[in-house]
Amino acid sequence: MIYTITNMEEKHYSGKAYVQYAAWFETYRGLMPDEYLDGRKLETCYESTQKHPSDTYVALVDGTVAGFLWYSPEAREYTRRAGMSEINALYVLKKYQGHGIGSALMEKALHMVPHKAVVLYVLRGNNPAIGFYEHMGFKLTGNTFTQETGFGDIVELEMVREG
Repeated sequence: MIYTITNMEEKHYSGKAYVQYAAWFETYRGLMPDEYLDGRKLETCYESTQKHPSDTYVALVDGTVAGFLWYSPEAREYTRRAGMSEINALYVLKKYQGHGIGSALMEKALHMVPHKAVVLYVLRGNNPAIGFYEHMGFKLTGNTFTQETGFGDIVELEMVREG
């Protein structure tokens, strides 16, 4: 499969929003409360797409957005990790997985972030993602972040790559 990794542009917004929307259903069914997951809206994903275009890379297959990665040059405050960058989201649609797209997106971001140390959070129970991140050099720290959804808690596991 031939793909291209590029900076997100306005023409990619709809495709990136769709990947974010669809990947949640493909990935998180059974890992988070159905009521919370079923409340997701494509419009909300589109709105969030517009907030961080300069810190987002998309993977294109035949001009279609197949996946994306969004990073923060500085980790968010709740991470309690000063002097680190953060991978906020990495999604590749299932039909495009297994072709190196996720690795290529991650490598691009790791070369662009200002810090060698990088933190990310992965949903507890998302073992394929945990394995992928470990393959990319991240290690579980034992720290967790819990979010109350109104339908039950979502627990994310912290992973760090020291560089």
